[in-house]
Amino acid sequence: MKFLIVFVALFALAVARPNEAGIVRLDSDVQPDKWSSVLETSDGTKIDQDGVLKNVGTEHEAAVVHGSYSWVDEKTGEKFTVTYVADENGFQPQGAHLPVAPLA
Repeated sequence: MKFLIVFVALFALAVARPNEAGIVRLDSDVQPDKWSSVLETSDGTKIDQDGVLKNVGTEHEAAVVHGSYSWVDEKTGEKFTVTYVADENGFQPQGAHLPVAPLA
């Protein structure tokens, strides 16, 4: 379920941009306990993710997604990339442009 929410949100982000970017690559491989997908658009946006179900059949079953998304800023031409893990601990993004929380 988390995979679906993350994928739909990222896909909506990619297609909601006000330009006329077209899809240049869209690949997916969905199996019962793992999946992967890649989306690239002509404006430089890219979404890449791999997911797996862990502890299948137990009360601790969870989806774990590793992925990244990137885009090119229309005004500066700068490329931004976010890598992430989404699992039972939530969405954990990392990127050079994102603030880092201080250690407690």
